[in-house]
Amino acid sequence: MAFISIVAASAAPGIALLSYIYLKDRYEAEPIAMVSRIFLFGMLSVFPVIVLQRGLSLWLGTEPFVFSFITTASVEEAAKWAIVAIAVFRHAEFDEPYDGIVYATAASLGFATMENLLYAFSEPYSWTNLLIRALLPVSGHALFGIVMGYYFGQGKFKPHERFRFLLYAFIFPMFYHGLFDFFLLTAKAMWMWGIVPLMGYLWARGLLKMKRANHHSPLRMIRREEEFKL
Repeated sequence: MAFISIVAASAAPGIALLSYIYLKDRYEAEPIAMVSRIFLFGMLSVFPVIVLQRGLSLWLGTEPFVFSFITTASVEEAAKWAIVAIAVFRHAEFDEPYDGIVYATAASLGFATMENLLYAFSEPYSWTNLLIRALLPVSGHALFGIVMGYYFGQGKFKPHERFRFLLYAFIFPMFYHGLFDFFLLTAKAMWMWGIVPLMGYLWARGLLKMKRANHHSPLRMIRREEEFKL
C-alpha cells in the first residue's frame, strides 16, 4: 500500500500539470497516445542523462556554476529537445504552434516524474519533501518545457527562421534551468529570494506564451470560418 501511495504522490504533480497544459489547447487536442509516448520517452531519458551527468561531474567537478548550467541544465534540456526534435517535430499531428508546448512539456514532465519517483525511493520518504518537489522541480520542468515548446512551435511554422527558433528552444530553457539550479546551490537558506521571483516570472511568461501560441494557430481561422458559415 505504501508503495502505491509513493508512486501516486510522485507521479500526480507531473500528470496534473500536463493535463492542465493539454486542456489549454483551444482548437484541436493532440492524440493522447502520442502525448503519452512523448511522456514515456521523457521518463526513459532520465537513465542515460544520469550516466552522462555522472561522467561530467567526475570530469568537470561540482563547482556550482558549471554543475548548474553544464552538467545539469544543458544535458537535461538537450535530452528533452532531442525527444521533441526526433520523435514529433516533423509528425503530421504537429499542426499548430501550441502543439510544440504540449509535446515539450510532455517530455519535460515525463523526465520530472521519473526523477520524482527515483528521489522518493532513494531518499527518506516524507509528504513534505514530495510537496516541495511538486512546487519546485516538477513545476520548474513544466515551465522550461513551455518555453522550449513555444519556440519549437515558432520554428515549425516559420521555416525561414527555423534554425534560430530551434536554437532558442534549447538556449532559453537551458538558461532558466541553470539559473534555477544555481540559486538552489548557492543561495542556501536564502534560496527563496531568487527562486520565487524566477518562478513567478516564468509562470507569467509561460501563460503569455501559451496564449500567443493558441492565438497564432492556423486552425483558429478555420474554426472562425466554420462558425461564420453556421
